[in-house]
Amino acid sequence: MKLKSFVAGALLAAASVSAFAADQTVTLDLNDVVSFTATSPILAGGDDVITFDGVTAGHKYNITVTISSQNITWNAAQTMLNGHTGSFSGNKLQFVDVDYTGLAPFALTLVGGVTKAGKAYGYSGDVAVAAVPEPETYGMLLGGLALLGVVARRKANKAA
Repeated sequence: MKLKSFVAGALLAAASVSAFAADQTVTLDLNDVVSFTATSPILAGGDDVITFDGVTAGHKYNITVTISSQNITWNAAQTMLNGHTGSFSGNKLQFVDVDYTGLAPFALTLVGGVTKAGKAYGYSGDVAVAAVPEPETYGMLLGGLALLGVVARRKANKAA
């Protein structure tokens, strides 16, 4: 019985090794760009998790993350935002139409590694968030344009 408990504890400890990464929480602002800086230990276990606060469940978002790094190589194929891989170009990660359900934290998992052992390394970044308009918004826009057209036509008919 003690052996089973010991093995279970060892497996649990081994499974949680990647949890030692320097995770942090960043509060987002839909009207502004928010910055973050890596905290020590950087990329412990191969990844860092940045949890985003300040977003509303049930909405979709377009998120652009600009990363400046020194002596770090990023793995774009494994870097994800709530399970979605984004497009990586230069130093920008873009995630389009990401649906936030509110069931799990809105989290960016940065995966990478240090390129030069013994050299200084680190990263920082900026996050820009834009809410994706709902279909009703487009419906109201089209309705407003139709009303403008009706008013313009009435004015043209009165003038004639």
